[in-house]
Amino acid sequence: MLALKNTESISDAQLVILQKMINLISEKLLNTLDVINWAAPIPYFGDPCKATIATVGLNPSDREFVSAEGIELEESARRFHTLASLDLNSWNELTHAQLESIHTSCTEYFSRNPYDAWFKPLDLLLRGTNDSFYSPLFHACHLDLIPYATGVKWAFLKTWQRESLLTISASFLGQVLKYSPIKILVLNGKTVVENFQRASSVSFCKEPMEAWCLPRKNGNHISGFSYEGKISRIANIEIGRDVYILGYNHNIQSSYGVTSSVRASIQEWISLKTKEILN
Repeated sequence: MLALKNTESISDAQLVILQKMINLISEKLLNTLDVINWAAPIPYFGDPCKATIATVGLNPSDREFVSAEGIELEESARRFHTLASLDLNSWNELTHAQLESIHTSCTEYFSRNPYDAWFKPLDLLLRGTNDSFYSPLFHACHLDLIPYATGVKWAFLKTWQRESLLTISASFLGQVLKYSPIKILVLNGKTVVENFQRASSVSFCKEPMEAWCLPRKNGNHISGFSYEGKISRIANIEIGRDVYILGYNHNIQSSYGVTSSVRASIQEWISLKTKEILN
């Protein structure tokens, strides 16, 4: 098992974190939590070592590993490693070279076969910052609160399963941030905001945003809200600096009725706040 020393590089630190995530699967601690145990954990989409801004979601979609029909992706369609792709019977057999290969599949995700149907709408919100998932020069990355894909969607997990996954994963997110230059996190939707607050034990400033209101024919319009705050630790991990939090309550990919004008307004707000923070 890898152990991190003070003299080791950030890339070494990333491998240590990834190994710890995999160890939890091989120790079968996640069996009761509906984690897809043949799929490698995903600590980051893109390279956090090259990013100053990262978007944040809940946990990886199963579509990162399987088709719409539930069949494991193979060859050029494959996005991330699995036991099958590495020709392993269990994660206990993982070699250092294979660990590095898993890491590379994460850091080079957006130059290979990204799940664009999910990431393109999110990337558009960063346009005003000049950072992008798809840019090697001004690179943004994506992080999830939980690095494990689950067999059922987050909303359909039992409450105790969601809480357990969040508790297990909070320190992993803290470690990823610690060994990166990331200064700003953009939280995608109310559920992400609420769970991030649980993980970090920090309350955010919540403000109504009239331009983000989603109209409904029955008159019960969905109000828009922004969230701001900062953290310097998550769980038991001291990040070593302040990381600023920007969030919005609409899930860009799945909230019904998110119009182009609402997206543009959220994009403008993120751009403005990012300039304030970085300047």
